[in-house]
Amino acid sequence: MDDYLSQVKRRRTFAIISHPDAGKTTLTEKFLHYGGAIQA
Repeated sequence: MDDYLSQVKRRRTFAIISHPDAGKTTLTEKFLHYGGAIQA
C-alpha cells in the first residue's frame, strides 16, 4: 500500500476534455505558467 501511495503522489498527469470552444488552450497555458513550465 505504501508503494501505491508513493506512486500516486508522484503523478503529474491530468486531462482536459470539453467541447472545441471551451477555452482549453487558455486554461492549459495558465496551468503551465503557474506551474513554472513556461515563462511569459
